[in-house]
Amino acid sequence: MIFLTLNSIKMPVFEIKQIVETDLATCWDFFSDPRNLAMITPPDMNFVIKYPHTIPRMYRGMIIRYTVSPMFKIPLEWVTEITQVENESYFVDNQIKGPFKLWHHQHIFKQTETGVEMTDIVNYELPFGLIGELTAKSLVEKRIENIFRFRRTVIDNRFKAQIQDTHLLNSLK
Repeated sequence: MIFLTLNSIKMPVFEIKQIVETDLATCWDFFSDPRNLAMITPPDMNFVIKYPHTIPRMYRGMIIRYTVSPMFKIPLEWVTEITQVENESYFVDNQIKGPFKLWHHQHIFKQTETGVEMTDIVNYELPFGLIGELTAKSLVEKRIENIFRFRRTVIDNRFKAQIQDTHLLNSLK
């Protein structure tokens, strides 16, 4: 018989890197504007920002309230706080209220020769302790992977289109 304890289950970490074909300032402007979250979230999640009503650029201490349906089309209130911001370098959001026991998401940006290397590191913990881990872990992992896969496609299409538009504009001059 195998016994699992909370100490034997490690906190899941999801990490993904993507090269965004643009310069650092443009990339930062896009990702530091919370209004763009809906664009990079799968439509079936019904993502809607509820607060703030007038959305400023991201800042340390910013609270964002939204509704989202992460699983089974069940709408949930999710509240995050931007806990750290270093302009054109990184920002961190932490869940205050939502479906996870813990959600800590680091967004890291680094200019490279081919564009901006964007790294996302998500540390999360499911609710309900061992029961939550055993029953929902694989389902949640797949959903997180699908969310980031969708986001990768949207970002690739958006920034490649932007590059093509720039090339078109330059050729018209």
